[in-house]
Amino acid sequence: MASVILLNKPYGVLSQFTDERQGEPRLTLADFVDAPGYYPAGRLDFDSEGLMVLTNDGRLQARIASPRYKLKKTYLVQVEGEPVDESLRQLRQGVRLKDGETLPAMVERIADPMLWPRDPPIRVRKFIPDSWLRLSIQEGRNRQVRRMTAAVGHPTLRLVRWAVGDWTLDGLPPGAWRAV
Repeated sequence: MASVILLNKPYGVLSQFTDERQGEPRLTLADFVDAPGYYPAGRLDFDSEGLMVLTNDGRLQARIASPRYKLKKTYLVQVEGEPVDESLRQLRQGVRLKDGETLPAMVERIADPMLWPRDPPIRVRKFIPDSWLRLSIQEGRNRQVRRMTAAVGHPTLRLVRWAVGDWTLDGLPPGAWRAV
């Protein structure tokens, strides 16, 4: 029987169980989850936080990770500046990136979601405001959300994956996990 583990991956943690890089060791999923036979279904950048889905079922892992199945992934994104309607329209229509046009995103401005503090905190610039977006995509290109927001003039400062399909981070503090 397939099982799923939901992990709130902290900032600065690799989305894999081992670190092949030589030199100073980095934190990995193994520092938070001791569950032999489970593997991440998809990746989350080292400098991103939030929901990682782990499973012991290879077919389920492929269904979650493959863009072919168009599973919705929702992010809370702190961006530089205050996006105007035109920026949001561009995200909703799809953005041209170096590797091609993205599928349309669902995006809306939101109030500060009052998340846990990030360590280290984001850089704050005295004269440049920041704001938050809820952005959902059905692809999973490398650093896609960061590249999309930058392409419309609002670089990402903090990126937290809040949901994958119907699974969410609700009630799960950084570094914690639960089986579902």
